[in-house]
Amino acid sequence: MNFFYVMNGTKLKRYLIIFIAVLFAIGIVYSESGNITVFSQSEPAAIYSVETDKKVIALTFDISWGDKRAEPILKILEDKGVKKATFFLSSPWSQQHPEIVQKIVKGGWEIGSHGHKHVNYSKLKDDEIREQIQSADTILKQTTGQAPNLIRLPNGDFDKRVLRIASEMNYRVIQWDTDSLDWMNKGVSNIVNRVVTKAHPGDIVLMHASDTCTQTHEALPTIIDELRAKGYEFVTVGELLQQTSVEHKEAERSTSGKIF
Repeated sequence: MNFFYVMNGTKLKRYLIIFIAVLFAIGIVYSESGNITVFSQSEPAAIYSVETDKKVIALTFDISWGDKRAEPILKILEDKGVKKATFFLSSPWSQQHPEIVQKIVKGGWEIGSHGHKHVNYSKLKDDEIREQIQSADTILKQTTGQAPNLIRLPNGDFDKRVLRIASEMNYRVIQWDTDSLDWMNKGVSNIVNRVVTKAHPGDIVLMHASDTCTQTHEALPTIIDELRAKGYEFVTVGELLQQTSVEHKEAERSTSGKIF
């Protein structure tokens, strides 16, 4: 009688393994249908962080709205002696605020593209994706005098097509590993804690300098001080990419849901 139950237990495990394998295979087919983006090693991938033993970290700021938050953030970076940071600028905002753009340029901080229209590019046709990236490229060249080669897509949204087209247009798609969630305006201490506790060597930190983020400039001085106390050096994303090995997060399509 005992032997009978052992045999059934063994069969049950075998059937369970087969069932899981079938579900996994179905999941692969489903993901390739466009619902979840799966990237192979040979295809372009978004960059979330850089694998390195050096205590280097990139502070990044997206800007697409308003003129009240950017300058205080620039002032803090200047006062704290943070000469290396990366700003991802939307092209309509850059056209509307050329004087702030010039302050970023003169401050020596790195500039990347945050696209043109603030829409999810994965929902666009191929030619529309190219048009959005190219429109932003043209405007940023005019307003900054520089040719950007980094892009953070609106809402952090992409799929395989977006990555491929961006790569064909000589852009590298930059995401983040540490999200400050400053856009939620949940309090200065929350923003500081999220960044400081999650930061790691080779990290890319997402923050914002749009007017909708009302607490970033208050949290930033403490973030800088505490990261420095931990031995971190601030670098641009471009400098971070010069490290030997780039860590790609695969099988992921990222959409943060932000509206600015």
